[in-house]
Amino acid sequence: MDRYIESESELEDLLTTPPPALISDMTRQPDGDLVVLGAGGKMGPSLAILAQRAISTAGLKSKVYAVSRFSNQKARALLDQAGVITVACDLLQAPDLRQLPDATQVIFMAGQKFGTADEPSLTWALNTYLPARVAERYADSKLVAFSTGNVYPLTSITGGGSVETDPLMPIGEYAQSCLGRERILTYFSNHNSTQITILRLNYAIDLRYGVLIDLAQKVDQGIPIDLQMGNVNLIWQGDANEMALRAFSLCTSPPQVLNLTGPETVSIRFLAHRLGQIFNQEPSFINAEGETAFLNNASCCHQIFGYPRTPLGQMIDWVAHWVKIGGPTLDKPTHFDVRAGAF
Repeated sequence: MDRYIESESELEDLLTTPPPALISDMTRQPDGDLVVLGAGGKMGPSLAILAQRAISTAGLKSKVYAVSRFSNQKARALLDQAGVITVACDLLQAPDLRQLPDATQVIFMAGQKFGTADEPSLTWALNTYLPARVAERYADSKLVAFSTGNVYPLTSITGGGSVETDPLMPIGEYAQSCLGRERILTYFSNHNSTQITILRLNYAIDLRYGVLIDLAQKVDQGIPIDLQMGNVNLIWQGDANEMALRAFSLCTSPPQVLNLTGPETVSIRFLAHRLGQIFNQEPSFINAEGETAFLNNASCCHQIFGYPRTPLGQMIDWVAHWVKIGGPTLDKPTHFDVRAGAF
């Protein structure tokens, strides 16, 4: 797709148009409904709508339920308009959780990262206690749960990134609580034979949030870029959501664990200079690149699902154009350059 994205409606349509592989996978899954928990966040609305459009295109009768507190009413309106059934719910409240609809498939996206330093107990409740409650409520469902590449330690930028079998040494309370999520889900998977896939994601982007928009805004505004975390992985949100929905085919007990990101180890310096060429603006930097970074190796994921459909160069061009036209953002910086794990 060579053309630029000019509006949020065009962006949403692109993010939620189901590719043939997803539609094909949908037709092979058992009949039954899908519940998306934590559907009001950055990725949840587009994932739920993508699922609904894939189900409709495949001619299936399954329902998609999007569950969230829905502090963002704009997201809820988009979901309602797309035919997704929205359910306002505080997942930490036991009566709310019990009253959720049954489903054969559940996507677990709820959690907290930013705000951990100020309110760590809430982070642990959402990231570790809540998964236990969800695993009990949906013991007989297939469950795809989002985790993070932060459960790995910092790894050499020349080593190709952490693979699924590497030791887990999370840095900071956020990452520790996410490892807690994985351990809790594994316990309930073993105890109840619940079939689960755990996805260690970093970093999904669209035009309104993510590493690229953070860098593009800094380059455009002449703000120095910190190079301490000198390398990252990136994946387009639409591709990440597609693979998450297709991951139901991998669910096992004990859980299948899969890294989910793009194929490249991407230099922050390279990204800044490429954006600077587009903006005709020379980027400025502070600090030197570290020899390590939070990096995932997603070769196993790509072997199963193929490479992401949206290449890095396309993402760079889209984001740069979005900044040029003053496209809206979520104003939620990723803080990808944080090395100490405090968010």
